[in-house]
Amino acid sequence: MASDEYHRRTLITRLTLRNDEDEQLLLDTIEEWLDGCNIASTLAWNTCHTKSDVRQLAKQQIKQETKLGDQHATLACHEVAGAIKSCIECRKNGKKASQPQFTSRSMTFDRRTLTVFPDQETVTLTTLGNHSRVHADLSLPEAEDGYQRVYLDSDEWEYTESTLHYRDGDWYIHLGYRTPKEDDDSESPTENGTVLGVDLGVNQIAVTSTARFFDADELNHYRREFEKTRGSLQQTGTQSAHRTIESLSGREERYVKHVLHNVANGIIEEALEHDCDGIVFEELDGIREDLPEAAWHSEWAFRKLKDFVEYKAEFEGLFVDTTNPRNTSKRCNECGFTHDDNRHAGQFECQSCGRTNHADYNAAKNVAELYLRRGHQSSGRRSVSQYALKSGARTPS
Repeated sequence: MASDEYHRRTLITRLTLRNDEDEQLLLDTIEEWLDGCNIASTLAWNTCHTKSDVRQLAKQQIKQETKLGDQHATLACHEVAGAIKSCIECRKNGKKASQPQFTSRSMTFDRRTLTVFPDQETVTLTTLGNHSRVHADLSLPEAEDGYQRVYLDSDEWEYTESTLHYRDGDWYIHLGYRTPKEDDDSESPTENGTVLGVDLGVNQIAVTSTARFFDADELNHYRREFEKTRGSLQQTGTQSAHRTIESLSGREERYVKHVLHNVANGIIEEALEHDCDGIVFEELDGIREDLPEAAWHSEWAFRKLKDFVEYKAEFEGLFVDTTNPRNTSKRCNECGFTHDDNRHAGQFECQSCGRTNHADYNAAKNVAELYLRRGHQSSGRRSVSQYALKSGARTPS
């Protein structure tokens, strides 16, 4: 079955190791894994990027120069192939991309190198060479209905591949699960379907056409504090300061992802509450030009948010699509008059009909309305003709 014929989920939890010897063995294994990935990256860069080609080129040298066993050497080659392929895609899009370097304390495991025991809430992980496996306990929440147990205890979800992370003295495991998508060819088309419009911004992370606001004040404050601390450490210039900066960057990224996960959950909830069939964003290409006050990390955050929404929407049977952002911020959603002077900072005042509104809310409604007016239709048996509002729905005339 092809990879796109599965629903995929990731179970994230902490691991508790049983003794110091096991912890050191896992740390040593990760260091060897990073060495193996960097060996493969050096050999394959500008040469090949498919899993089979990288494996054929680098696997034996990895086994000769590290203590990795056969399967870990194979997985290292696959990791490098994926990283190089991503670099090639960046270059195609006009972005700079240098040879991948592997430094983060994390590594990949598969069904051969990691076994899950749901009844015991434990895992075993293969380490270096022919060493016996390390046993570790999954630190699951006490609630019996926690999302982790939904996958661990299910006969429908199959364990696939996982990533082990070591951060700030703690161990985390991201366990991958999948289940086949249902064959829905027999379903009838959805007529008169509804979409939820979403506008992305700097002061508001997201605003929906149903008037749900996801404020960015706390996130922006948190990032400003990080920038101050980072700037102070950079002036210090010591090796210790450099290590602290790396640790701060990882902590900042984890915090941002946590916030974006919550926003994505809220967007999905809003779509389900208003019986929507899909969610519409603006196209993110060129967002720096549309939001000149947004820093580079805002662009990354917007793309990550859209990824999270797509991931969660798939499981709920919702589609996610985009529309050209042209005029979504300048057009009056009530009368259709479009002019640069309609928008003043965070407020919208139509120069024609005089209607006033929050600028981002007006834009969110336009995202949905212009998506429908421009004749967009999602792929696969959905016919959408209206968009959700705070109360009811509207069909563009």
